[in-house]
Amino acid sequence: MFRKTTLTLALAGFAALFAAPAQANESHAHIGHVMTMWGDTPDQQGFLPVALQEAKVAETHAGLAASDPSDLASMQLHSRHVLHALDPSVETSGPGAGYGVLKATEGAHSHIGFAAGSTGASDAVKLHATHVSASAEAVVARTQAVKALITEILAAPDAATAAPLVAKMTESVAAITTGVDLNGDGNIGWADGEGGLTVAETHMGFMMEAEGLK
Repeated sequence: MFRKTTLTLALAGFAALFAAPAQANESHAHIGHVMTMWGDTPDQQGFLPVALQEAKVAETHAGLAASDPSDLASMQLHSRHVLHALDPSVETSGPGAGYGVLKATEGAHSHIGFAAGSTGASDAVKLHATHVSASAEAVVARTQAVKALITEILAAPDAATAAPLVAKMTESVAAITTGVDLNGDGNIGWADGEGGLTVAETHMGFMMEAEGLK
């Protein structure tokens, strides 16, 4: 009886020893999903790098759409390419990776929330998760607004109607990456709808540094 009880206690002690770090690092797994690896993304990259790559494609084709405001066909073609990079579930073919800014950003938002809510999540994770989450929400809202703008461009009857919409689209697509200084203080922060993908990336860097992950 003594030996059995002692063995049981010893095994329980070993289980607790190995379980504690696993619980403490649960948040790190979700940080990795945001920044390093996820199963269904292009090349199994993290959500945020994919969002940034797709946003770069969108920005390139927004610029091409704006390059000749007299050519309706070109403006509409490249607007479709922007749409594909933002949300390939709507525009299924184009020069993007086929994942889309929208889906990638929503994935980053979900998993940074999981990280903050994980057992053993540190104060640094919880703090910067708030900043990343707010920036991701701003990106999603901005992306949806650009999608609506592209619908108008594609319905435009002539170049004169489409051109100012394309100019607005180009500016808005750039803001998906950089964010917008809405309060005019000379800085782009994470709060009040200002944040873009690079703001989220910056705060993920702060979080990873605090957690010893970079």
